[in-house]
Amino acid sequence: MCGIVAYLGNKPARSLLIEGLKRLEYRGYDSAGIAIMNGKLHVVRAVGRVGTLEEKLDQLAARGEYDGTLGMCHTRWATHGGVTEVNAHPHRDDRHGIAVVHNGIIENYSALKTYLKEKGHAFSSETDTEVLAVLIGELYEGDLEAAVQAALREVDGAYAITVICEKEPDTLVVARKGSPLIVGIGADEYVVASDAAAIISHTTHAFALDDYNVVKLWRAAGADGQMVYEFRTSTIHNVPVTPKIEQLELDLEQIELGGYQHFMLKEIFEQPQSLRNCMSGRIDAKDGKVTLGGLANFARDLTRAKKVILTAQGTALHAAMIGRYLMEDLAKVQAQTEYASEFRYRNPIIEDGTVVIAVSQSGETADTLAALHEAKDRGALALGVVNVVGSSIARQTDAGVYLRVGPEIGVASTKAFLGQVSVLTLITLFMARRRMMSADHCADLLREMEQIPAKIERILEQAPRIKRVTEKYIDRENWLFLGRGYNFPTALEGALKLKEISYIHAEGMPAAEMKHGPIALINEGMPAVFIANKGRQYEKVLSNIHEVRARGGHVIAIATEGDEHIADHVQDVLYVPEISEPLSPMLTVVPLQIMAYYAALARGHDVDKPRNLAKSVTVE
Repeated sequence: MCGIVAYLGNKPARSLLIEGLKRLEYRGYDSAGIAIMNGKLHVVRAVGRVGTLEEKLDQLAARGEYDGTLGMCHTRWATHGGVTEVNAHPHRDDRHGIAVVHNGIIENYSALKTYLKEKGHAFSSETDTEVLAVLIGELYEGDLEAAVQAALREVDGAYAITVICEKEPDTLVVARKGSPLIVGIGADEYVVASDAAAIISHTTHAFALDDYNVVKLWRAAGADGQMVYEFRTSTIHNVPVTPKIEQLELDLEQIELGGYQHFMLKEIFEQPQSLRNCMSGRIDAKDGKVTLGGLANFARDLTRAKKVILTAQGTALHAAMIGRYLMEDLAKVQAQTEYASEFRYRNPIIEDGTVVIAVSQSGETADTLAALHEAKDRGALALGVVNVVGSSIARQTDAGVYLRVGPEIGVASTKAFLGQVSVLTLITLFMARRRMMSADHCADLLREMEQIPAKIERILEQAPRIKRVTEKYIDRENWLFLGRGYNFPTALEGALKLKEISYIHAEGMPAAEMKHGPIALINEGMPAVFIANKGRQYEKVLSNIHEVRARGGHVIAIATEGDEHIADHVQDVLYVPEISEPLSPMLTVVPLQIMAYYAALARGHDVDKPRNLAKSVTVE
């Protein structure tokens, strides 16, 4: 959700921190702030974009107060307290010159605030983060690391924090529980961030904190007078921890626009290559075989599975819904999808032989993590389908499969959705071949999967036409997206994309459900997008199209190439190549992504930074 960047090293911190914040802007935020240590603590905060903070900082920088080599910064997405400068991070304590930036939510902040007020402390903001800063200050006795550990032992909730103190001007303390934080290790410098995108231009060596980890980073003069940089990792109970330092699997080119106007457009057009990367080494079409190294040790468990529960949120949930259709249709196993946010608060039935698959782009989605923990506590085999290597879900599942589609910067997910559907298809075929699917049937589907990237390239060539069709309806404030079978979830995803970035109200639903109430909404000229590709329910979809047309609705059909008949029944047709029905969502969703993009562009919206949205939702 929010973004954190902190630096301790031998370079001026200010420009490095601002650069890092700009790389995290895609995560969603409403205000920003920075703290620099230079003799004393200097803090600047601003409502709005990072550029506003940068302008404010530039006006103050002439005084030299912001030239230090230790600092931290933050982009905030408001939870506790309104969007105001006083509520923006960093927050300070009221006694020791301690500053904190924080992602997450301190659930018991109200009780802690009452306790601290009784101790004589004063507060200036409405935030839970200021309470944490003051608590650290209350417990500070000359050792910042010890004070942070002690404070976090009193805290309920989620956090990723960085902390600095005027009394220890060469020390940075960071900690994490339930919200991602990474420590990058460079030559005589450390870069800490909530996302590798802010680290990669400085170092490729890093380690991710586990829950309840605290890291002290410091520098001191060595015997030869040169500064020596060191770090120590422990738990909040001061038990030493040995971190696993790894090479970041990220390329700077992947997180830059590369000539595209927006990251969303770039990522839509990256989808053919992303899918090739996703499938590479995993498909043997000749022998009808799927190889998924992450699941190799659990092949028997999957073969014997009695039920599969796929849990996720948002776009990932729509991919999971397609996964459910695949599991039941091809692997012949009972499957269901669950909103992760509801799963842990019900009393879900987890029986022997239940497999739970958590689907998430970031691998940090708080609701999905909570559902995963609930499933594991009840004895399920827990699998993950995530994009980010080393993320929380990846580390806490029994096994899983990475998407390998590359970093996704645009808030509205596109290539990650296709990667999720592709991986869930491969998992299904991995199971189906071991259960009852013939080698020939599996081989046929795998050969078709190998052709999907080239077929998507053909769809992308239609982008100018899709743009023209979209612009015809751009003034309409209510749209319907309708599909059946495998493409009912695709309709949901099309509606979500339009809502997310164009702010047009859109509803996705099964085409047959329209008659049970929503048909009352249809009026003259209302756009209704039908996914009407050739399949088992094609004739039924045509009947639903006639129902909409009879009430004045204007139909945009996503149809199969060569289907000239449908053009007589709709206002506009966008064609996709022919493909087997179980694989069709990977094609039919692409025109819907492009439509959403051009709708947002035509309405003058910031495509990559839609209002109120965050890329990774790390709080419940």
